[in-house]
Amino acid sequence: MPSTESTFSNIQGLITDEQSFLLRIVQPGLVGLMDGSVSTLAPIFATAFATHNSHTAFLIGAAAAVGAGISMAFSEALSDDGKLTGRGSPILRGIVTGAMTFIGGFLHTLPFLIGNVHRALILAYFVVGIELLVISWIRYRFMKTSFAVSCLQVIVGGGLVFLSGILIGES
Repeated sequence: MPSTESTFSNIQGLITDEQSFLLRIVQPGLVGLMDGSVSTLAPIFATAFATHNSHTAFLIGAAAAVGAGISMAFSEALSDDGKLTGRGSPILRGIVTGAMTFIGGFLHTLPFLIGNVHRALILAYFVVGIELLVISWIRYRFMKTSFAVSCLQVIVGGGLVFLSGILIGES
């Protein structure tokens, strides 16, 4: 009976450079971007609706983006050493995941640097829409997912989190 290591070595030899790039960079980056873009929506928008204060929403958004980035970096790096699965360096995957999580959460936080919370919200809605379209395009381009199906899945998920933030913020 072949050992797990010899079986994996044979499988690893069949992985193409493109598949390796997907496993080591694209997939961890996509997970991070999706998590950062979606998981930070509720705290940012809840804060904006509850306080009507752009500065406070910005601080909450920045804290959520930084915290989520650190959390996701450690989660990815500690989840798999890469030897058994062939996913490569856990440190590289952790850095990619953490950085993309931060970026995904911070981009729609930036509009709250505008002092007028209503203008900031309008710009943030637009940024979130662009983020969700970019995520859908990455899934289409690299994961061979239908663009329409990807848009539907990403927008439904993001919409649910966004709606929860509004409902909590207005309560």
